[in-house]
Amino acid sequence: MLRLPAQLRGQAMNKYEKLEVIGEGTFGEVFKCRHKESNELVAIKKFKEASEEDETAKKVTLREVKLLRALKHEHIVELKEAFRRKGVLYLVFEHMDQSVMDVLEAKPNGVDKDIVQVLTFQLLRALEHCHRHNVIHRDIKPENLLVNSSVDSLRLCDFGCARQIKADVPLTDYVATRWYRPPELLLSTVDYGKPVDMWGLGCIMGELTDGQPLFAGKSDIDQLCVIQKILGPLTSQQMERCLELSDFKGIQFPDVSQPVTLQRGTRAECQKITCCCSRSS
Repeated sequence: MLRLPAQLRGQAMNKYEKLEVIGEGTFGEVFKCRHKESNELVAIKKFKEASEEDETAKKVTLREVKLLRALKHEHIVELKEAFRRKGVLYLVFEHMDQSVMDVLEAKPNGVDKDIVQVLTFQLLRALEHCHRHNVIHRDIKPENLLVNSSVDSLRLCDFGCARQIKADVPLTDYVATRWYRPPELLLSTVDYGKPVDMWGLGCIMGELTDGQPLFAGKSDIDQLCVIQKILGPLTSQQMERCLELSDFKGIQFPDVSQPVTLQRGTRAECQKITCCCSRSS
């Protein structure tokens, strides 16, 4: 049976004052709280009781806690403490005002170039730190990037999908949100590595520029089509992988010998691209 280390148990929730709910999901809820003695604002992630009976969920949570304890960095969200109360797990994080998703919703046409540069550089530093410790995040997306009110300080968060790369240990292929998944994940490859995070970083940089997702596919096949329309055809190895997958059986991608490219075409033109793949009979 999986258990949290002894130092993570026995802490008291009553030293925090709940202010409001700031997030909900399948895992549970996230509260904005204030430490009663120091007045410090924190974000507390409370897991559902049902997750305690799910061995897979417990394993993922324990892995996230261990990684956050090891990956101390100014641009990775700080896990301040973890404890159980009445059998329920609580994780206490530093509080940030908003996510990049909130910023994009408030700025539908994108943010200033200076902000793009600052946030991209800070995310790059966070990923460099992870990769130096042989950890890949695997879920880079706007919701997992926290920023302060002035949008000049970023924290990478949510390490639920993160894994440490180990020799001869295959990785799960179904990670990352579709719009931020590179071709190797869309093709269910399990021998990928750190470049999957760099792909996500590039997608974030593009989205910050004009407020629109760089590759907004409606399905995995459509996603591959949109990527090729802009970046050109898949590699021969990737095409061979397509032939191996039943989901791609009979699929014929459109002619992408002359991709739009972000240099030659406007972002508006790129956003109009839709998949025109056909399936041979």
